Amino acid sequence: MKKYIFLICFIFPLITIGQANKLIRKALKSEDPNEQIQLYTEALSLEPKNLDALFYRGLTKHSIGDFNGAILDYTKVIFYEPSADAYFNRGNSKYSLMDFNGAKEDYANALKLNPEFIEARYSLAVTKNDLKDYKGAISDLEKPTVIKSYPIFLQLARAYAGLEDHVKALQNYNSAVLLNPDSNTFFARGVFFMDVNYFKKANNDFIAAIYFDKNNAPAYFFRGISSFFLGEYQKALSDFSAAVQFDATDFDAVIGVALANLKLNDIANARLNFDKAKSILKGTDLSLEDNLELFKNTYWFQKQYYAFNELYNEINKL
Repeated sequence: MKKYIFLICFIFPLITIGQANKLIRKALKSEDPNEQIQLYTEALSLEPKNLDALFYRGLTKHSIGDFNGAILDYTKVIFYEPSADAYFNRGNSKYSLMDFNGAKEDYANALKLNPEFIEARYSLAVTKNDLKDYKGAISDLEKPTVIKSYPIFLQLARAYAGLEDHVKALQNYNSAVLLNPDSNTFFARGVFFMDVNYFKKANNDFIAAIYFDKNNAPAYFFRGISSFFLGEYQKALSDFSAAVQFDATDFDAVIGVALANLKLNDIANARLNFDKAKSILKGTDLSLEDNLELFKNTYWFQKQYYAFNELYNEINKL
C-alpha cells in the first residue's frame, strides 16, 4: 500500500504539468485574447511556476492594453529565470506607460544578456532620445556591430537634431529616405525641415508623404503649416480642413483653419474656428482663462511662437 501511494504522488505532478501544457497550446491556437488569458491563468493554477504561461499571458495582456498586468507577469518570469526576451517585453510595457526610465533599464538588461539583440538596442536608443540623452542614443546606434536600417537612421537623425547638429541630422534623414522612401521617412524629414524653417523643402516632403499614404493625417497638418508660412493660404486652408476631417478635436488643425481664413480675409470663419479651438482646449475646465497661455500646449505656441503671438493679437481684435 505504501508503495502504491508513493507511485500516485510521483505521477500526479507529471499529469498536472501535462494538463498545463495542453492549456497553453490551446491558448496559442486561440484568436480571442480574453480566452487566451483565461487559459494561461488556468495553466498557472495547475503549475504556478510555468514560465511559458506567465510569458505568453504577459504578451497577451500587453496586446489588449493591460500594461501593468503584463509587467507583473514579466516580473515573475524574471524573478524565476531572467531572460533578454522577458526584460525586453517588460521594457515595452513600461514604455507604453511612458515610464521611460524603467523601460531604459529593462532594455539595457536585455542587452547585457544578449548583446546582439538589435530590437533591444534600437528601443534603448529610442528611449534615450525620449529622455533627451542624445549622445547616449548615438553611442548605442553607431556601434560597428549595428547594421544600419532606415529606423536606425531615423533615430540617429533625431538624436543629432536634438544636439542641433543639423548637418549630421539631415545626412541621416537623407539616408533613411534613400533606403526606404515611404510616407514615414518623408514625413520625418519634413518635420525636421519645419524645425529649421526650410518650409519649401518641408512642403515637398509632406507632398511625398501624402502621395505614399493618403491617410497620413499629420502630414496634411504639417503641409498646411508649411504652405501657410510660404504664403499659400488657400492650400493651407485645404490641408488644415483635411486634418480636421480626420479628427474634429485636433485643436492645432482648427487653429490653422482659423488663421488661414484670417489671411484670406474670411473674418467670420476665422473667428468661428478660433472660438472652436479655444473650446476644445478648455474642454470641461471652465476656469481656464481666455488668453495666450491657453494655447501653451499647441504646435503653434511651442514651435512658431512669435508668428502665432502676432496672429493671436490680430485675430483677437476681430
